[in-house]
Amino acid sequence: MRTTITCPACGAAVERFRNPIPTVDILIDCVTPEGRRGIVLIERRNEPYGWAIPGGFVDYGESAEDAAAREALEETSLQVHLLRQFHTYSRPGRDPRQHTLSVVFLATAHGSPRAASDAAAIGLFGAETLPRPLAFDHAEILDDFFAGRY
Repeated sequence: MRTTITCPACGAAVERFRNPIPTVDILIDCVTPEGRRGIVLIERRNEPYGWAIPGGFVDYGESAEDAAAREALEETSLQVHLLRQFHTYSRPGRDPRQHTLSVVFLATAHGSPRAASDAAAIGLFGAETLPRPLAFDHAEILDDFFAGRY
């Protein structure tokens, strides 16, 4: 979507583009020191509330891969090993706050996840033990993952 604004310095018409905001989500297959294994999900401390795949916004000047590693560490306290991109989700209504598109990564980690940053709680889950409610379009992403799509 394109709009025109007026430059406050010279008065010229300037095109302004409104684009989706890039985000990342990280499906982390984690093995704890006790041998528990599952996909790491966080319970969001901020709106929209619910359980979510760890992730967040890509900062200006940052690659999607670097954002994924940073967000994983900030929210789960885990150093992750990114395996590959899983899929990109870009439906305009996927985030109620604004139009985002998310590059979803698959990653592995070993350690004890700890809720950090905007995470109120954290847990390891399998296909049959997913918590509710799930935020954003994360039910769709997890369904695709557990069904072996992409």
